[in-house]
Amino acid sequence: MSPITVGIWGIGLLILLFLLRMPVAFAMALVGFCGFAYLASPTAAIGILGRDIFDYFSSYPLSVIPMFILMGTFAFASGISRRLYQTTYAWAGQYRGGLTIATVFACAGFGAICGSSTATAATMGQIALPEMKKYKYDDTLATGAVAAAGTLGILIPPSTVFIIYGILTEQSIGKLFVAGVLPGIILTLLFATTVAILCWRNPSIGPPGPPTGWKEKLKSTTGIIEALILFLLAIGGLFLGWFSPTQAGAIGAGGALIIGLARRQLSWRSFSDACKEGLRTSCMVIFIITGAVIFGRFMAVSRIPFLLAEWLGGLPISPMAIISIIIFIYFIGGFFMDSMALIVLTVPIFYPLVMKLGFDPIWFGVIIVLTGEMGVITPPVGVNVFVIKGIVPDVPLETIFRGIFPFLAALIVMTIILMVFPQIATFLPKFITY
Repeated sequence: MSPITVGIWGIGLLILLFLLRMPVAFAMALVGFCGFAYLASPTAAIGILGRDIFDYFSSYPLSVIPMFILMGTFAFASGISRRLYQTTYAWAGQYRGGLTIATVFACAGFGAICGSSTATAATMGQIALPEMKKYKYDDTLATGAVAAAGTLGILIPPSTVFIIYGILTEQSIGKLFVAGVLPGIILTLLFATTVAILCWRNPSIGPPGPPTGWKEKLKSTTGIIEALILFLLAIGGLFLGWFSPTQAGAIGAGGALIIGLARRQLSWRSFSDACKEGLRTSCMVIFIITGAVIFGRFMAVSRIPFLLAEWLGGLPISPMAIISIIIFIYFIGGFFMDSMALIVLTVPIFYPLVMKLGFDPIWFGVIIVLTGEMGVITPPVGVNVFVIKGIVPDVPLETIFRGIFPFLAALIVMTIILMVFPQIATFLPKFITY
């Protein structure tokens, strides 16, 4: 068989293994190793496997992953997420759809110290969904909003997806982090506007909660101070050039740990659980990156990425139309594959073409994250939806999926805005040195 045919068979086998729920990292490593061994030689494949695993596991940029993940797990164990929700609830809960809007802003706040979509959705879902059920919010609105707002965890820095993209493309992780700030703020406002419009059209789906006085509002604001301090320490220090990305993550994790100890909310049990969860998630992400690198070697010798790039680049259409095709491919792929798997599979294919067309790699990274956000909520694989289903098992799965579609429209609008005004993503990174 020709290298192209072998590559196509390899991609098909990889998708099959994904559908069979084989772990993403092992599926990519297995197919990549076997494909490379077939096209080159088993000896060369073993050599590549050993060298790549050592190179990536000993890579300094990879150390940023456990630092920011640990920051998120310590923040959750310290009760920061609950205090964030209480603050936003005090300010917005008394309006139509106010509890849902409060949840959106709380997800944005927690995403700024977490970096994981599923962790944000699970954490805020456990806090907000019982409250919305208590005030008779419509299940479609409540569950759909939490599933969608959880995606802010991978757009607002720190973000594990930005880290993976930065390592795969050798781009500055610090610049990628900062590039997500403005799009994250705009998307948060779009989600909140979506809730307001839905509740304006049908007030019964989001009845107002009890009013709160100014004294209570101002008192609750202290709940956001800790998250703001952590964000300013980590991302602010990164922006000002005080820290490298790894140092920023370590300082953020240390800050979350100190907050938990100072508030006496971090017991030995919760500290141990947070460390275990951080270690488990870090290992998962690092293994996925390693598997993606091995599979990328196979794709390189099959020449599929280069031929696809040549074909798309040769189409008699504008570069922006080509980008639109790539985004559409990501959108459709998100229906069938986990977003992280889709990103690590396709970035090595599309990134060279995007660079050839002259687009900014940081801007493209933000576009990739936005399309990844769509993938974690769209059926049938939308992982955030299944996370929410686990929290509220009495709510039918189709109800949750139905609830995400207005927010999916907001994500599409945000993507279009970013394509028309790329400066939203490229302005702040100009000031970053790391």
